[in-house]
Amino acid sequence: MKKSVFLVVLIPFLLFYAMPTGAAEKEGREWQDEVIYSIMVDRFNNGSSENDKNLDVDDLTAYNGGDFAGITKKLDYLKDMGFTAIWLTPIFDNEEGGYHGYWINDFYKTEEHFGTIEEFKTLVKEAHDRDIKVILDFVVNHVGPNHPFVSDPEKKDWFHEKKEITNWKDQEEVENGWIYNLPDLNQDNPETSDYLIDAAKWWINETDIDGYRLDTVKHVPKTFWTKFASAVKEEKKDFFLIGEVWDKDPAVIASYQDTGIDGFMDFAQNDSQRTAFQKTDQSLSWLFSNLERNETMFNKPELLGQFIDNHDMSRFTSLAAANNNHPGTRWKQSLAYMYTTPGIPIIYYGSEIALNGGEDPDNRKLMDFRTDKELIEYITTLGRLRAELPALTRGDTKLLYEKDGMAVFTRTYQDETIVVALNNTKETQTVVLEKGMIEKDKELKGLLQGDLVRSEGDTYKIIIDREESEIYALTDKTGINKTFLFAIAGILVLFAIFIVMLIKRAKRKE
Repeated sequence: MKKSVFLVVLIPFLLFYAMPTGAAEKEGREWQDEVIYSIMVDRFNNGSSENDKNLDVDDLTAYNGGDFAGITKKLDYLKDMGFTAIWLTPIFDNEEGGYHGYWINDFYKTEEHFGTIEEFKTLVKEAHDRDIKVILDFVVNHVGPNHPFVSDPEKKDWFHEKKEITNWKDQEEVENGWIYNLPDLNQDNPETSDYLIDAAKWWINETDIDGYRLDTVKHVPKTFWTKFASAVKEEKKDFFLIGEVWDKDPAVIASYQDTGIDGFMDFAQNDSQRTAFQKTDQSLSWLFSNLERNETMFNKPELLGQFIDNHDMSRFTSLAAANNNHPGTRWKQSLAYMYTTPGIPIIYYGSEIALNGGEDPDNRKLMDFRTDKELIEYITTLGRLRAELPALTRGDTKLLYEKDGMAVFTRTYQDETIVVALNNTKETQTVVLEKGMIEKDKELKGLLQGDLVRSEGDTYKIIIDREESEIYALTDKTGINKTFLFAIAGILVLFAIFIVMLIKRAKRKE
């Protein structure tokens, strides 16, 4: 029995010993190092029956039972995959039918279907105990249709006049118009502004959350956001604000960066990723052009949220299926890109099982934890590599090669060089890295698939199977690793002894 335990312990130790370590020096954790898991609270996991009121799991417009307790029970599941932060859709008390959280009825209470504020505090504490940060979705643009303030004559000037947005290029109309028939708050009113900011500060101090994802940013005046950002950041050191400026024009998104909002959802890149990876043989060059554009347009491009789907758009899996492509393979390619390029990966719940779904509410199905684990294991490996290799979160990016879906690029930080090869085509691809592209007389050690490429003079020949990716560490050349071979031999000998002992024991029992 002791030998079997020793064997189990020895194998991962030897595998770790065989892995190349990054030359770059590890630094303090920054927001650019995070990997965020996005959760629609009601649709993730039902952990407590005490708040199960009027549930209907067959109705995607009704409450399905997800709650704070359910998320708490799955924190280890998320940590094991390498997620370092969770973003929750609004948790505040909502009007009837507001399973999604965006029909706020009271900014100072939790939604009863999700649990009590004490249960939420437990969730935050348990997350922090696992070094997982908690981001809340905060809505200041509107409230639920029947919010008490709407019918209060003393608060009439808390809202804009009820008008739909007809001209989306008119910023005044965008900020003052009602969206989805929801009462639009007037942040130019000092009382309204102070109320919203006070509520935001209260949740920070009361529950110790780490950030806000700011909903519908471009529907709210920039002057308010400047005041809001300044106020909430005084409450907690390194409090993070990431804004949703839903626009495919990066210039529009970038126009909000001087408000104090730290990062933004990169909708322009999102559109490019969904197009590039939903099927094979699509050029990836524009993805890298977008990265270069971000470097020039944003003060902190490393804080842009990179995502391939969310709760407001059809799931990426449905796009892959519509093109008769295997969703798991398409997900692997898109994830390999997101985890190795600048920005903060944001993964929508269910992506790890390639959950399918069309437009809202079909994209908000209840999570299923009884599924194939292949994609989960792939995400886990990507998460580990991103955490171990500073170049993947802090390094410079340089595109070395791209043709019709086959791309090779480097991430370089201090003395660490990582080479990423993405073959998003239907054929095996061979790419020769010519003299001067990377340092000569080295070798590329594959960390994802286990490939090994030694330099041939001043060049490196990379061969990647169809629809596969590899993440290489540029390391010194090695000969035969005798220590590793001896270790493997030792494992085999121990295993043989263990088998013989089992056979002898079985014979004695007979």
